Amino acid sequence: MPLTFSPPARPLFGVGLILVAMAILPFIDVLAKFLGQQGLPILIVVWARALFGAAMTLPFALRAQGARAFRPDWPLHHVARAALLFSATWLFFQALKHLPIADALAIFFVNPLVIVLLSALLLRETVGPDRWVAVAVGFVGTMIIIRPGMVDLNPGTLYALGAGVALGSYFVMTRHIAGEADAMVLTFQTSAIGAAVMTLALPWIWITPSGTQWLMLAAIGVIATVGHVFITRAYEQAEASLLAPLAFSEIIMATVVGWWFFNDLPDRWTLLGVAVLIASAIYISLREHRTAH
Repeated sequence: MPLTFSPPARPLFGVGLILVAMAILPFIDVLAKFLGQQGLPILIVVWARALFGAAMTLPFALRAQGARAFRPDWPLHHVARAALLFSATWLFFQALKHLPIADALAIFFVNPLVIVLLSALLLRETVGPDRWVAVAVGFVGTMIIIRPGMVDLNPGTLYALGAGVALGSYFVMTRHIAGEADAMVLTFQTSAIGAAVMTLALPWIWITPSGTQWLMLAAIGVIATVGHVFITRAYEQAEASLLAPLAFSEIIMATVVGWWFFNDLPDRWTLLGVAVLIASAIYISLREHRTAH
């Protein structure tokens, strides 16, 4: 299948969708961290996120395409997309065992650099110098947080970096197939494939969740589904290289919820790195607004 894509339609609308998604997604991390602290295997958390996501989007997928929703046009692309998304989810939840939410998320945001690189190389998107600069500045912010060679390497850092690379690749594939089907259908197919594959591993690690844990698992599925539907629709409206820097806005909410629920506050170096990340996101957003007008 050639790497082609439909032209972006409403970039500012795409920007709005991505910002809303980034505001709600950190609550998944809060729930996952609580469940991890309670001893529930991370694979069960990721499996439930996929299962409840598939159940939530099934009625919408059936209404949009009927039984065809169970037969993706390009199954290998959808399998690869699901593998990338849920690998990123598992890696990031592992990172939360070792790091505060804001620290893990800040390191995780190496993914915009991956997106811009792959967008230019694979999707043949035009990436202007301003976007390259904004993402490069964001990467510098990430390096300030990690401080390689200055502090001991935390295993959570490696998990978060791996999650960032996997999710960046997932976003590029989302842009690649955006417009191929309804956003709900794409989300259902990704969740259903992920749930089916992970179910095969459950007999070896299964621990029956309590009633409260089931509610938390269901909430993860709902939040993740809503957030990723917004992301899919955003990538239908705007280029991946434009949306990439805006993902940094998720760190603001992550810092708030990490402090509120776990009393985790970033150190001064992390705050400096986050400030650099946010500055790059604001710059690219304002630049796009000026261009649109």
